[in-house]
Amino acid sequence: MNGRSIVAPLVKFLIFVLITVLATGLLVLTIANRDLRASESYTARFTDVTNLNEGDEVRISGVKVGQVESIEVVDRRLAEVRFNVSDRRLPGSVTATIKYRNLVGQRYIALEQGAGESGGFLAPGAEIPLERTKPALDLTVLLGGFKPLFQALSPEDVNKLSYEIIQVLQGEGGTVESLLAHTASLTSTIASRDQVIGQVIDNLNGVLDTVNARDQQLSELIGQLQQVVSGLSADRDSIGSAITAMDGLTNSTAGLLTEARPGLQQDIAGLGELSKNLNDHEQLTERVLQNMPGKLETIGRTASHGSWFNFYSCKMSGTVGIGDLNLPLPLMPVTQPRCQR
Repeated sequence: MNGRSIVAPLVKFLIFVLITVLATGLLVLTIANRDLRASESYTARFTDVTNLNEGDEVRISGVKVGQVESIEVVDRRLAEVRFNVSDRRLPGSVTATIKYRNLVGQRYIALEQGAGESGGFLAPGAEIPLERTKPALDLTVLLGGFKPLFQALSPEDVNKLSYEIIQVLQGEGGTVESLLAHTASLTSTIASRDQVIGQVIDNLNGVLDTVNARDQQLSELIGQLQQVVSGLSADRDSIGSAITAMDGLTNSTAGLLTEARPGLQQDIAGLGELSKNLNDHEQLTERVLQNMPGKLETIGRTASHGSWFNFYSCKMSGTVGIGDLNLPLPLMPVTQPRCQR
């Protein structure tokens, strides 16, 4: 009785585990975009594979038949894309085109029957040559021409119109009716703003008239700028050397200031004390400055004959002492005219 009660829950548990494992494996294969069917690998060369990534889809008539395996650069300027195709053989004249999958920028490879006779089938591992491949449509060039028109539309209308333009130009649009409808709506919107557009054109005309009236000055300015740029280009080596030398000078000056900063601080402090002393003895300082010219003139006249001072003895006297008797002796009387001034 106990054995039968254990077997039933155990069988249910095993069935649950098996179903869970199968569902998890299916989910993993779906997320990883893996195909378990037998497939053959081929290569194709493109001039540009921007935004094409490994794992992107390979389609025939809009149906997924494979995926991109690897992307490499060959011959320094070409891209070699390796992809696989499941359960089908490719014609010998097959062509490969990279197309936009959506406006986010995702791509896929579209395989199509080439012109002329198919010439049998493409061998597994064979290469689609460059002349039978086409890169993705350059949206930068295409949408750049519509930029002034897109500025008059809402973001939602821009997305719709852009997507339909891409679909039509890639040959995937059933009709151009929707594209024409959006274009008509666009032109109606622009027509309703003709006053604003006219004002912009008038402002541009005013700017162009001003520029046209000063064309000579503008030409001279452009010529002078060209001369300046040419001169700078010719002296680029000297300018580079000067910049390098300035860098060295800056470093040396910084080092000098670092070493001299303590001494400068002391000198500045000493100057502060000197100015305080001079201010405290203002009258004495003024008297010294007033008498200094005459003193300097006398000293200069004394030392005018060379790097020495000339002294003249105008008078000399002495005293002879004998006991309590002191007798003055005029040894040199004042007779020179210079001593009588």
